[in-house]
Amino acid sequence: MPSIKDIMQTMEYGPAPESNSEVRAWLDERAAGLGHFINGRFTAPGDDLIEVVNPATEEVIGRVPKGVAADVDAAVRAARAALPKWAALSGFERARYLYAIARHIQKRERFFAVLETMDNGKTIRETRDIDIPLVARHFYHHAGWAELVDDEFPDHTPVGVCGQIIPWNFPLLMLAWKVAPALAAGNTVVLKPADLTPMTASAFAELLVEIGLPAGVVNIVHGDGETGAAIAGHADIDKVAFTGSTDVGRVIRRQIAGSGKKLSLELGGKSPFIVLEDADLDGAVEGVVDAIWFNQGEVCCAGSRILVQEGVARRFFEKLTQRMKTLRVGDPLDKTMDIGAVVSKKQLSRIEALLETGKAEGATLNVAPVELPKRGAFCAPGFFTGTASSHTVSQVEIFGPVATTQTFRTLGEAVALANDTRYGLAASVWSENVNRAIELAARVKAGVVWINGTNMFDAAAPFGGYRESGFGREGGRSGMLEYLALPADKKGKPRPAPTLVPQVQPFTGKADLPEIDITAKLYIGGKQARADGGQSYTVIGKSGQAIGQAGLANRKDVRNAVEAAGKATGWGNVTGHNRAQVLYFLAENLSQRRAEFAAALAASGASPKAEDEVELTIRRAFWYAAQVDKFDGAVTATKSRHVTMTVNEPFGTMGIVAPDEAPLLSLLSLILPAIALGNRVVAVASQSHPLIAARLYQVLETSDIPGGVVNLLTGDRDVLARTLAEHDDVAALWYCGSEEGSAMVEKASAGNLKSTWSDNGRLRDWRDPKQGQGREFLRRACQVKTIWLPYGE
Repeated sequence: MPSIKDIMQTMEYGPAPESNSEVRAWLDERAAGLGHFINGRFTAPGDDLIEVVNPATEEVIGRVPKGVAADVDAAVRAARAALPKWAALSGFERARYLYAIARHIQKRERFFAVLETMDNGKTIRETRDIDIPLVARHFYHHAGWAELVDDEFPDHTPVGVCGQIIPWNFPLLMLAWKVAPALAAGNTVVLKPADLTPMTASAFAELLVEIGLPAGVVNIVHGDGETGAAIAGHADIDKVAFTGSTDVGRVIRRQIAGSGKKLSLELGGKSPFIVLEDADLDGAVEGVVDAIWFNQGEVCCAGSRILVQEGVARRFFEKLTQRMKTLRVGDPLDKTMDIGAVVSKKQLSRIEALLETGKAEGATLNVAPVELPKRGAFCAPGFFTGTASSHTVSQVEIFGPVATTQTFRTLGEAVALANDTRYGLAASVWSENVNRAIELAARVKAGVVWINGTNMFDAAAPFGGYRESGFGREGGRSGMLEYLALPADKKGKPRPAPTLVPQVQPFTGKADLPEIDITAKLYIGGKQARADGGQSYTVIGKSGQAIGQAGLANRKDVRNAVEAAGKATGWGNVTGHNRAQVLYFLAENLSQRRAEFAAALAASGASPKAEDEVELTIRRAFWYAAQVDKFDGAVTATKSRHVTMTVNEPFGTMGIVAPDEAPLLSLLSLILPAIALGNRVVAVASQSHPLIAARLYQVLETSDIPGGVVNLLTGDRDVLARTLAEHDDVAALWYCGSEEGSAMVEKASAGNLKSTWSDNGRLRDWRDPKQGQGREFLRRACQVKTIWLPYGE
């Protein structure tokens, strides 16, 4: 046995195992299998059971049933039956239940930490010090939202029954992220845990029984991907929340397209970890430990792409190599271990295959000199050098404890490398110069940016991604809004089909034409442009007579418009005050042509009160001009000595498809909030009344709106909408058309997982300020970026 003197010399750790006797006793009592939790009771396990394996020991620790359609039906029925009473409870009454959940999690935090470690393979240090405290924090935080929901979200109502599908990397924490806001908002839940890690969800269900949560409010159905698909596709589910892979996110987006279900997706990532030459290199090295070796690298926001400025790259990688030598990999129940087991042998095989691909493509794998346990799904931590952006391992999630590395010279090159990915979940920036750090934070396309830190989470801080990392937010005010609805979101009357089908052949019927023929064109890049196909279609007025022709845009016109919008990036950097002045100027110019637009609306037959529609359009421009510099972000209360900022950022290029009703008012009601927040727009005007848009571009030309900020197309609504939905450079799409068209654009948008907002073919009263304008339009026109900035000692 070594002496104390020897130990002080070598600083070697002795074993420090955490007892799992209580958890083993709990597991032994349930060795025959765990059932679903439906309507406040556990079902019998049944015969078709999925074995749950401890990845560190390869021991079967439990069995859960594979949920089938009948199980999902029963859970959804229970949730639907419980919804009215749960939603009708006062905020205080719901808060009491959420508070009780938080308290009981804390009372059994060691039990849950040990069970999570055995179920998932992550170290007890992480479950004990990070996961379980954050679980309790989320329920505490949302107990507060339950208390305040009526005051803070006036006119909002619960969405309804929520289907929630969670992953295996943070089993209980992901449950808390989803269940807590859903319950606080007054919804009921049907949740499916990952089939690899279902044990803490079952223990959580027992806790719900213990606190007396009303039956049916939370239902848990076990199973695999088929079970998840049954939940997402169930006709009586109102909201789907999914955390998992981008590929499955696409499947769900397509599966529920056109259903009217609310959807939030938190998907994959390939997050940059950027080290500038003025960074505290020792601090940055410890940041890497937390970024990619935390939770075995099984973190969607892991800093898996390390980007280092050339001047310090050699020293940084030397320090990183030395630090890697001190990492300990082994029994996750040993409190001295830094890294535990990955979740399964199958996942380990996937990681190892990607590492072999990286080496085959020319990169060098640097691996920690650790001796891995002979049993279990253990992976040595490491990092690649010599990787390029084109390498598979630089683009694909390894989802294991191995990062790629690259170097850069300038801030511009760092931004280019950081954004050279289809994802946009998180980023980490290391610099002692706060100005440079914040500049990078603003330029990196990611939903969360940590400055001189990484993998920091809090219930008050919104979390979610850009681009193919999904849409929607979890946590804070933004996370609550995912589980609330407005009356305007409810179904109105079905929208009739367009009264005009584009016809390009000469029109031989009656006509009411101007003395000198007017050629209505498209408006692209600040210029009037003929339709690429050289075609125009006849427009019919209220008397059935032809009143002109409009350009028939095609796929290439959409491409040209998107390219023009992509060049107008300066609009997003203009101050809110200046954008407001432009909107006021637009209203002024529209006012000067009030009579002309009223006459055009009257001739079209689309507006029974043409003068009123023009007046309301002018007022709407004033309202959004007023909002430009007032719809702002916030500083949220999270960790001490941190400023955690939520910033509303524009999407970039947005597609907008306007309806036939109120052709001037509806078109501008959609365009104005988008450009107010700094987006550029490719708008498809009313199919049946396109000549209103042809007059509008003359107003845009005289209102100081930079070329490319607003682009107007006319033609077949759904042909153009599909092209916008499929375009990878369109970041968000609003669609007001048919029910079938809504399904089409939502399904087509799955390519780059753009954010969509459709009315599912239901009419909206554009004259009503509660339906035709509001903060909901502004909220839908931006994406929240959360920036964590430390300060003080």
